Amino acid sequence: MTLRAQGAADVDTVWQRYARPALWSTWAPQIRSVESEPELRAGMRGKVRPVAGPAVRFVVTAVDHEALTWTWRVQAGPFSLLLRHAVDRGGSTGAVTRLTVEGPAPVVLAYAPVARHALRRLVRP
Repeated sequence: MTLRAQGAADVDTVWQRYARPALWSTWAPQIRSVESEPELRAGMRGKVRPVAGPAVRFVVTAVDHEALTWTWRVQAGPFSLLLRHAVDRGGSTGAVTRLTVEGPAPVVLAYAPVARHALRRLVRP
């Protein structure tokens, strides 16, 4: 499943909100905190502490700071999701973010509304 959101925040701002895990909770309301290194890099491991439920482990599998893309694998109990993120220019102003989620269909479908809401907040100024 691929989700997309466009907003007035500039591309650099949106990328920094991704690249610094400490900022994830500022735009993803389902996240209370993140335990990780300060900036995304391939091979980085950490934990996302959600607002409700147990912590979720993750590993960042790829980061391209030039192309503004990154991928991570999240392990929640017996379920694993692969999430691919990208940031693009949104026409003359603003940014577009895309998220492709791969995993068990029921989990992906349940996560989609939460992810869609977070992506909309991500691209707000």
